[in-house]
Amino acid sequence: MIELGGAQPQDQDLIKDVAERDFMKDVIEASRDVPVIVDFWAPWCGPCKTLGPMLEQAVRDAKGAVKMAKVNVDEAQAIAGQLQIQSIPTVYAFYQGQPMDGFQGAVPQSEIKAFIERLVKASGGDASGGLDDAIAAAEEMLEQGAATDAVQVFQAVLGEDPNNAAAYGGMVRAYLAVGEVEQAEAILNGAPAEISQSPELEAAHAQLTLAKQAANAGPVAELMAQVEAEPDNLQARLDLAQAQNANGQTEEAVETLLELFRKDREWNNGAAKEQLFTIFDALKPNDPIVLNGRRKLSSMIFA
Repeated sequence: MIELGGAQPQDQDLIKDVAERDFMKDVIEASRDVPVIVDFWAPWCGPCKTLGPMLEQAVRDAKGAVKMAKVNVDEAQAIAGQLQIQSIPTVYAFYQGQPMDGFQGAVPQSEIKAFIERLVKASGGDASGGLDDAIAAAEEMLEQGAATDAVQVFQAVLGEDPNNAAAYGGMVRAYLAVGEVEQAEAILNGAPAEISQSPELEAAHAQLTLAKQAANAGPVAELMAQVEAEPDNLQARLDLAQAQNANGQTEEAVETLLELFRKDREWNNGAAKEQLFTIFDALKPNDPIVLNGRRKLSSMIFA
């Protein structure tokens, strides 16, 4: 696996069982550098057994941007009393020697992740562990035509963060770039359900759809001639748009689809609008083609 961001902190530096006598050193003093999450738990507490491992994994994923202290309340009753721990599990976060956030009870992994992200942001840290830089480097490789190298970096990122939507989207685009449509589809289908609705995977799905269409696209010149000869042949217009997009004529494809929508917006279950949205989703949201196309489409819809 490719190393990202250098050596990572060991578990013993990130996650500690903290006794009452060490609370000042391992929580209050340690929080001068990075936020320290304190998990108040007990061996007899069922929800604690669920929450604890989830917290630990989230702390590891933060790559040193936060630390974690595990405090058994049965053995640290004075600390629990001072902090008015009423029930467990209770989680407090300390930074600069002061409590800054917290919650009670077992919560979903998504809430734990959001909790840690708030802490890191508030402390001015970076929870990405260098992954964002790695993704940016892979994207640059992809733009320069080094798709195979980009795949290796995206794979390395997923090794560190299996739910990284940007890396999944990048992998799909990299395989599409070298014409391996089936492999791209397999990667997209294998993405975790938790990120299936992410913008990166939505874009990858649109790009895959366009790639499949491109494989069956006809010659642009022939389809253009057919549309000119048969102005009311709406299927020919749709085929032309798909061929134009496959040929890199994305702006022309959008114009063809807008004309198709103008002629009959309901044709083929709204095929023109659906194809437009597929093209828009495949591009960056701020792409001028997207901005202009959406504006023209909106003006037609609300005219």
